[in-house]
Amino acid sequence: MPEGDTLARIAAVIGRDLARQTVTSARGRPGGARLDRVVGHSVESVEVRGKHLLVGFSNGLTLHTHLALHGSWHRYRKGERWRRSPTRAVALIETETSVAVCFDAPTVELIETRALDIHARLTRLGPDIAREDFDLDAAVAALRDPSRARATIGDALLDQRGVAGLGNVYRSELCFLERLDPFTPVEEVSGAVLRRLLGRGSRLVRTNSAGGARVTTEAGTPGTLYVYGRTGRPCRRCGTIVKTAVARAFSGANPRRVYWCPSCQPVHPKN
Repeated sequence: MPEGDTLARIAAVIGRDLARQTVTSARGRPGGARLDRVVGHSVESVEVRGKHLLVGFSNGLTLHTHLALHGSWHRYRKGERWRRSPTRAVALIETETSVAVCFDAPTVELIETRALDIHARLTRLGPDIAREDFDLDAAVAALRDPSRARATIGDALLDQRGVAGLGNVYRSELCFLERLDPFTPVEEVSGAVLRRLLGRGSRLVRTNSAGGARVTTEAGTPGTLYVYGRTGRPCRRCGTIVKTAVARAFSGANPRRVYWCPSCQPVHPKN
């Protein structure tokens, strides 16, 4: 699932090409969002909230997409051949020079911009870790909520109601960087560790939003990631074989695979 930095890059590309341009053609999937309603109007804004992308138009409507596991946005020049089948397109926005196409996203809706402040999914999001003004205190407080006390820290980091914008790569990498077993209950993680973990996460997500390969490793370390996707390979820090497991999702989200080093991230470390 695309994480906050990936969405930020998508927004930057779409915003650069479509902002203030008049929409000449637009459509959604058959029976889906009536994007023909924005034809003749201009793109006023492209923003990200957690893992949600919002494209605002001058007629007071906003296109809301959530990519989930398999969705993606592509940008093409006018007339350029698409890299995916048109049958997989769920939203298309075209101007005189550019085409933005969303493929395979399960959430595609056109809503009134003024309704964003009462949107059921958007209003439940926690502090957005990708924002310059990320509220670290509010994020720590959200993870400290009694409802998450028995959740594992790895699962809590994926709960967008606590902190928005983190995904499976960052939860594995951040736990490794803080030498924190991802299966540790949140109530056993100190406030100081939570602050370090989320503060580092915010810095990494914002840095990686600028483009290029996603990097969580420190300068001089081979590779770009420490443990994510490295099952059965040696830990970059200590050489121990990296482990993986499908973690039960306390938050109700789909179970996801987590990666960790059993030596660098001992069970129930002293925090």
